[in-house]
Amino acid sequence: MPTTPPLSCCAPAHQAADAARTGKAPPAAPAPRRSAAERAARDLVALPGGTFQMGSEGPETVRADGEGPVREVEVGPFAMSATTVTNAAFASFVKATGHVTEAEHFGFSYVFHAFLPPALRAASPTVGGASWWHAVRGASWRAPQGPGSDTRSRQDHPVVHVTWNDATAYCAWSGTRLPTEAEWEYAARGGLAGKRYPWGDDLSPGGRRMLAIWQGDFPHPEPGSSQGTVPVRAHRPNGYGLYNTVGNVWEWCADWFSATHHRTGPRRSPAGPPTGTTRVMRGGSHLCHTSYCNRYRVSARTSNTPDSSTGNTGFRVAR
Repeated sequence: MPTTPPLSCCAPAHQAADAARTGKAPPAAPAPRRSAAERAARDLVALPGGTFQMGSEGPETVRADGEGPVREVEVGPFAMSATTVTNAAFASFVKATGHVTEAEHFGFSYVFHAFLPPALRAASPTVGGASWWHAVRGASWRAPQGPGSDTRSRQDHPVVHVTWNDATAYCAWSGTRLPTEAEWEYAARGGLAGKRYPWGDDLSPGGRRMLAIWQGDFPHPEPGSSQGTVPVRAHRPNGYGLYNTVGNVWEWCADWFSATHHRTGPRRSPAGPPTGTTRVMRGGSHLCHTSYCNRYRVSARTSNTPDSSTGNTGFRVAR
């Protein structure tokens, strides 16, 4: 079983030993079908590119994550999907290709304790250092809260329990790719410079709820609160027309993760270091909260191994 302890809102990591233990590898993705590429194109928002101030050095900065320094970065024109990939879209991919996700190969994925019935919670081992995460047999994108759950009422919610490898397989099928980290932050900012969130610096302007994050003092939910993912078009879009770039689910990016590479690496269309052990994740999730994991800001970053999956990680695509 994986043992790497996560942050509260981040993902536990599958270890490479899990793949060796199962002797299974995800199938190669087929060439994109025209219809899949056409469907993906309809949800892409064209962005002009240009220079922007990337990163943060404010008091909320997580220095170990390498959020700073603030630096001027240039990205070329590209397109980004308005939303994260939904359960419905991912189901179309699976139906067309027969893709089996890595969580299904491994036989388990990580589910937050509050979303499990008592019996299943008691039967599922926890992660050392983060007892709110349970390794649940049978949890996958099809059954996001373990056996007995499904996505029938969540077709417009983000697909979860998908690894970086699953996400790139979807991209190959749909004729898209994962965004680079620089593209992701440029798009997530929505044209605003130096702001904490896609809409400004105030988390709840006028008392309005702008994103899906943890409600309560993590890991204890506020009585009567609504927790978990929300539909991908919930809340207002940012200035570029992109929805939920912070909160809801962590989003995989193309880059290998480094806390230092960007200090000396290229500033024009940067793509991260050439090698690494973990991939970048951006945006925070519905489990983030200032009381523990304040990573639902546009500059915040974290990472996980490419074969890791949990109930709060998804992805959006670019081209």
